[in-house]
Amino acid sequence: MKVIRYPLLAVTLCLVLGSSLQAKDALPPVSWPADKPLLQFTVTKVNHVAGYGGHQQYVLDVAVTNLSGKKVPQATFSFYLFDKKQIRIGQGYLDVTNVAPNETVKMQVTAQTMGAPLTFSVNPQRVPAEWSSFVTLKPVAVTVYSVPSGAKLSVDSKEVGITPIAAQLTPGSHTLTFVKEGYNPGTFPLVIAADQLSGGSVSFELGSGTHDTIELRDGTVVNGDLQSIDATQVIVTVGGNPQKFDRNQVKKILLIEREEPKP
Repeated sequence: MKVIRYPLLAVTLCLVLGSSLQAKDALPPVSWPADKPLLQFTVTKVNHVAGYGGHQQYVLDVAVTNLSGKKVPQATFSFYLFDKKQIRIGQGYLDVTNVAPNETVKMQVTAQTMGAPLTFSVNPQRVPAEWSSFVTLKPVAVTVYSVPSGAKLSVDSKEVGITPIAAQLTPGSHTLTFVKEGYNPGTFPLVIAADQLSGGSVSFELGSGTHDTIELRDGTVVNGDLQSIDATQVIVTVGGNPQKFDRNQVKKILLIEREEPKP
C-alpha cells in the first residue's frame, strides 16, 4: 500500500530558469539510478500563475517516491531542467528527508522562467552511505591554459600534456602542476564540483623566468644567461656553454632581475 503525505519541508527546490515556458500537465519522470531505481522524481504539473516583462512565473508540483524498501534519512540532489535541444536552462536542489519505504512526498515549487523546459534530470550530491556505490563521478572537460603557453601540465602528479589542453577531470580536489623551460614551475589547486558542466577553462600564469630570454628575428627563442652584448655580437650561456649570435640576428632581449652577489 502506497502512503502519500504532504510535509511542508520534506523536499526543498528553488529554480531560476532562463527562456519562455509553456504550461503543461507534467514532465517525463526520472528514476535514480536508472538501472535499479531507488527514488523516482516527477514534476506532475506545471501551472502558469503570472507574466511580466518577458518573464513568466509558474508553480511546479514535484513528487518524490522512495522505491528502495528502506527509510531514506536524507539525500540531496541537484535538479536540472532542459529545453527541446537538451540545453540546460535551469537548476536547483532537492533535499529528501525521512521518507519511508513506498512513501511519496509532494510539494509546490515556484519558478521564474524565460525558457521552455521539456525534460529534467537529477544528480546526487549527498546520499546515504549504502547508496554510495550508485554514485558515478563523470569526468568534466576543462581547458587548461598557461601564460605563456607550451607548459608541461601534470594533474595529481600525472603528466597529461602541453598547454593549452582539454583535460578530463573527475569531480573532487586536484593539483595542477605547470613546468616550462626558462620559468619557475607552479602549482594550482582546482576543485571540480559534481554538478559542474564541461566546457570551463583555467588559466595559470607561470612565475618569473629563471633565465634571460633572447628572441631572434627568425622566431627562435633562446633561454640562457646573457654574458655580453656589443655592436657586433651577443654572447649567451645556455646549459653551461656559451653561444654567440650576430647582433643583427637578435630581435629582443628580456633580462630577469638578479640579486647582487654578496661580498
